[in-house]
Amino acid sequence: MSKIFISIAVCALFLVSSIALEFKDCGSEGGKFTKVKVSNCDETANACVLKRHTNASIELDFALDEGVDNIEQVTTVVHGVIMGVEMPFPLQNPDACKDSGVQCPLRNGVNYEYVQTLPVLRSYPKVSVTVKWALKDIAANKTIICVYIPARIE
Repeated sequence: MSKIFISIAVCALFLVSSIALEFKDCGSEGGKFTKVKVSNCDETANACVLKRHTNASIELDFALDEGVDNIEQVTTVVHGVIMGVEMPFPLQNPDACKDSGVQCPLRNGVNYEYVQTLPVLRSYPKVSVTVKWALKDIAANKTIICVYIPARIE
């Protein structure tokens, strides 16, 4: 009897852990993200719900890789990926060095907490989407950090 209970408990834990929200790297070349947080996102779900006609806030904690230093200008680039097709999500303020909690130039050995707001427009279709959020070094034309955020627009 106890072996059956243990087997059921292990299976239940496996199922719960397999549906938990997972943020994946999408080509970071100069840093690593250490934390991703999306406003009103249930992290036990498999996707963040983005409600149309609202704003979603994102917090990315990151640090530069060893040997990467003194990045003067950083821009934010956001795309929605639907069925492999990337569509741009416009931001009111793409300058990652302005009003985001990040001070430029970016320096090695510093942990950064970047915060930005994404308008979820009423015109967006109700669809599952992977949000591709990147911070790019303008001068070097390289992606500092990039994260895939599984989401659903409702």
